[in-house]
Amino acid sequence: MSEHILSSKLYYGIWIALMVLTVVTAGVATIDLGPFNTIVALLIATSKALLVILFFMHVKYTSEKLTKMVIISSIFWLLLLLFLSLTDYGTRYAGHG
Repeated sequence: MSEHILSSKLYYGIWIALMVLTVVTAGVATIDLGPFNTIVALLIATSKALLVILFFMHVKYTSEKLTKMVIISSIFWLLLLLFLSLTDYGTRYAGHG
């Protein structure tokens, strides 16, 4: 596996982008968007997470097989947690209808 050396200029650019997105997150939190507040916050958070994952964790430069395996595993665990949470929620409130 070859090592990827990125310029400090790129790291500073990504850091500035993360700081700008953080300020945007704080700014959007003060605006009432109704039901879209959560959606906008999650979109901004996802953008920040992608920057961190792709560049700081060097996922952009790893093998495709490893990346696919991690994505499939992540989706599996997300679905498992959602299923278990919804099962728990359903059993707690099924008799309160």
